Amino acid sequence: MTSTTFHLFPDVSTFSTGMLNVSKKHSIYYEECGNPEGYPVVFLHGGPGSGCNPTQRRFFDPNFYRIILLDQRGCGRSTPAGFIEENNTDALVNDIDALKQHLHIDKWLVFGGSWGSTLALAYALEYPDSVTGLILRGIFLSRVSELDWFLGEVKRFYPEPWEKLLSFLPSEQQSNPLLAYSVSVFSDDVKIAGPAATNWNAFESSIMALLPRPTSIQNPTPVEIEIARAKVQIHYILNQCFVGQRDLLAEAKSLSTIPTTIIQGRYDMVCPPISAWELKKAMPHAKFEMVADAGHSAMEIGITSALIAATEAFKLHHQ
Repeated sequence: MTSTTFHLFPDVSTFSTGMLNVSKKHSIYYEECGNPEGYPVVFLHGGPGSGCNPTQRRFFDPNFYRIILLDQRGCGRSTPAGFIEENNTDALVNDIDALKQHLHIDKWLVFGGSWGSTLALAYALEYPDSVTGLILRGIFLSRVSELDWFLGEVKRFYPEPWEKLLSFLPSEQQSNPLLAYSVSVFSDDVKIAGPAATNWNAFESSIMALLPRPTSIQNPTPVEIEIARAKVQIHYILNQCFVGQRDLLAEAKSLSTIPTTIIQGRYDMVCPPISAWELKKAMPHAKFEMVADAGHSAMEIGITSALIAATEAFKLHHQ
């Protein structure tokens, strides 16, 4: 446990943005901020489907780090938005390394939470020589048990959000909400896809934090962003995030030479703590912190503090 509470670094502007063509169909958005000559770190966002935001730049000391964020295929500012063709985990892993090469970076620190932790592990397994360290939060390993929890068992703790998720659907479709939502979200009619996507996305948001968070009604998310996010996430879940056939725990044992920090909220209802615990057992060299008063969100005080403590500790060893 860290005795000091760390807070987000001040807002920081980008010094470079761009689009990288990664296939004939996909271009990914990326941005750089902090120190152009600093230590490179790449931030891998969650979802799948979420995209990056300016707050995520603030986990890193901008005087020390060269901070790189990217929107994964179909996400955020990447194009085409919500596009699921040629969109799978292997492709995302290769995109990360393509961006590293494009930016003339030899090796970098990899920082990922939730789905980003899956992607960080998959990337480190494919390109271990490109990774100088891993900082992982809210561990998700794309196992059937985890997906069944998220779309079923979590109702034991959050019956109201679960009922709201189901009540959007006709009663005859409620036994398979994933399939039912996929049909609506992928409709060509925005009047069907928009409300379905918004309701789908709201479910995860409602179980993110230990304590309820205020919702903004003044700045609602544009419907096209809601649809794109839901399309990508549902596409990945329908395919067990394209890693369901792998045993990432067994594979992670090969990462014993990569410094790793694992941070988990004790009351994480999106990614239950058992996965983080099992990953720590598979990677006994990793530093592990169970934040006692937190859920899944990186914006909860304890999680934020632990993540920044990890980036600061890494900085101290690489100055």
